Amino acid sequence: MSRLDTAPADGEHEADAPVATSSPADGPTGRDSTPSEPAVARWIASAVWAAALVGYLVARGVPVDRLALVFWTVTGLLAACVGRRPLWTVLRDWLPFALVLVIYDLTRGAADALGRPTAWTPQLNLERDLFGGAVPTVWLQSHLKGAYAPWWEVIVSTTYVSYFLAPYLLAGVLWLRRRDLWARFVIGFVAINLSALAVFIAFPAAPPWAAGQCTAAEITSHPANPPCLDQPNRLPDNGLLGALHPHHPGASIYVERIGVRGFERHGLPVAASLVDQGRADVNEVAAVPSLHAALSLYLAVFLWPITRRRWRPLLVAYPLVMAFSLVYSAEHYVVDILAGWLLTAVVTTVLATVSATVRSRRRAGDAPPADTLKAQPAQPALPTQPAQPVPHAPPA
Repeated sequence: MSRLDTAPADGEHEADAPVATSSPADGPTGRDSTPSEPAVARWIASAVWAAALVGYLVARGVPVDRLALVFWTVTGLLAACVGRRPLWTVLRDWLPFALVLVIYDLTRGAADALGRPTAWTPQLNLERDLFGGAVPTVWLQSHLKGAYAPWWEVIVSTTYVSYFLAPYLLAGVLWLRRRDLWARFVIGFVAINLSALAVFIAFPAAPPWAAGQCTAAEITSHPANPPCLDQPNRLPDNGLLGALHPHHPGASIYVERIGVRGFERHGLPVAASLVDQGRADVNEVAAVPSLHAALSLYLAVFLWPITRRRWRPLLVAYPLVMAFSLVYSAEHYVVDILAGWLLTAVVTTVLATVSATVRSRRRAGDAPPADTLKAQPAQPALPTQPAQPVPHAPPA
């Protein structure tokens, strides 16, 4: 799918074991088929890591906070590097990344500490202005939502959950195969997250599903966590959003948070409940900009140059399907998604400009100064010798 270079980065050797010398006992291929000790140790470490991850998923749910995701990525890389690379290189490269994300998680509640009021209606009013008074989330759930999840909600749920996992999986693959691309990816990823964090602190905003559970009277003081957030939506007019008129028999008249409902279609209610458990600790009023939209677009933009042409339509589809999934499932307004895309465009443009400037200055620094180049005097032309007559043989 991609053109990632599989050569080891930084000149490191990734051979699992030394090459075996040929002997009669090795068989016709001349190689011992017995796995080497480092390979066996790596398989055991990977199996222990996988078992621990499964246990965590069962007990705590899908990890959606960044620190937990980095922890499981780093420990998985440690297991994958047994017998291949020095384990300290994992910590050297990933510890700064983890520290930045720890700071992110610790400062998520800064808006509450600073007493910033939560925005409930500005983004909703802008949404109505853009769509002639309609709210796209209400319209989509009115026309598309059924009593049970249709087949295509599996795509909605998978796309929604991919946001929590895809960036860290990609970072892990890049670290193993292309350390230079890994550094670029991490810088952009951290820049987008920190930029979004600054907006979350300055402008905490409620998502559509929250607006559908609360009335105007319940949010007059612009609270971040009003009691209505912890109650199921039972408001006939869907609170701030307005009434929903379902087109499919049996469909609920309430705006619902159905991002993971598609898993139930294939008998995977456990998967849906695990995601619900994992996002229980997520900041519920960090809706503008949408990091789901911002990072899905960032992954597509980053992978575009290293992806083969026949796979690029998937990169175009990914942020678009993510946008539809977020609006349909009441996770975000359209204006949240546009803000997320704008954030990614600004960050990637700034980083590309800085990178080009740095490369240009390095090239200029490597070139010798112009005043040290002394003009060489022109060499005088060598005198030409007159052509000598060719002697003729005397006639016989």
